[in-house]
Amino acid sequence: MRGENRADFPKRLASRFRRSAPVPGRSNVQTFKLRGIFHTVLFASLLRPGTGAPRQLATRLNMGTAIFIPVRDYDLGATLDSGQAFRWRRTGEAWQGVLGKHVVRLTSAPGGIRAETAVSPEDWQFLHHFLQTETDLAAILRTFPDDAPMRAAVAACPGLRLLRQDPWECLASFILSSTKQIVQIRQIVALLGERFGEPLMTLPGMGAEKCYSFPSPESLARAGEAALRECKMGFRAPNLLNAAREIAGGRMDLAKIRTLDYAAARERLMTLRGVGGKIADCVLLFAYGFDSAFPVDVWIERALQELYFPRRRASEQRLRRFAATHFGPHAGYAQQYLFHYMRTQRG
Repeated sequence: MRGENRADFPKRLASRFRRSAPVPGRSNVQTFKLRGIFHTVLFASLLRPGTGAPRQLATRLNMGTAIFIPVRDYDLGATLDSGQAFRWRRTGEAWQGVLGKHVVRLTSAPGGIRAETAVSPEDWQFLHHFLQTETDLAAILRTFPDDAPMRAAVAACPGLRLLRQDPWECLASFILSSTKQIVQIRQIVALLGERFGEPLMTLPGMGAEKCYSFPSPESLARAGEAALRECKMGFRAPNLLNAAREIAGGRMDLAKIRTLDYAAARERLMTLRGVGGKIADCVLLFAYGFDSAFPVDVWIERALQELYFPRRRASEQRLRRFAATHFGPHAGYAQQYLFHYMRTQRG
């Protein structure tokens, strides 16, 4: 691909195979020669329902695996840097992070997102699930209240999405978030992975940098409080240890949470030490997809007070009642727009 635009590579591959469209629901692997280099192309679940258009295109190269995901109105920077997840950082034009056992590099490209992994996954669905690329963002935005604060937040954060994270990693991360800033949470999570996670194969261009998986509940349950405190989490250590032991011991079933309604799921999570309403709502919103969950932290409390109650001081109970009725069925999505808007535009 010397002298060519790498961002256009998926389009050239798609055009080359347009004559032999894949069968829906079936993976197709073909090898061809382009610019003197042999490439293996994997078509997996390629056809978008009702369109016949490619859904994704993956290329297995000697440097790992790259995939192009067609998607519109997706702001990677706003999404990955909006306080939802804490294992992503910008490297040049790309975003680099860890998903499960994969080190992933994401880059915005015309018409979609280019993703690279060091090890070829059996199925790319884990990435679609995390990024929620098939969510109809326009339909969600239409449910927001048509008021000046919400219009300003949406205009300031076009393409902001909600992620769908692993429940255990999300729960543990937000237990560690109590009274911490985002940069501090990232540092603690990185230390946890380094000390208790598994080493992962890194991507080309990362040099000597090392990456680790997020520790399992079992590994943290065995670690003990003193070892967790060495990761600079302070008073949060016993809370994280308790959650790890409850899950590792089978007393807290995170898979069962998704089978409950919102109120029951929230109540169940709040039985864990150190998990209040805000942390429970974050986990329900960012890991389970309960769009009615509306986490209220200092940023959201400030947003509601300044944008909706500027002339009088509203109690916390008044703000919660207002949020529960004003923002519609996707209130959690609206919350994320307000949160990012306050941090980046009015902070």
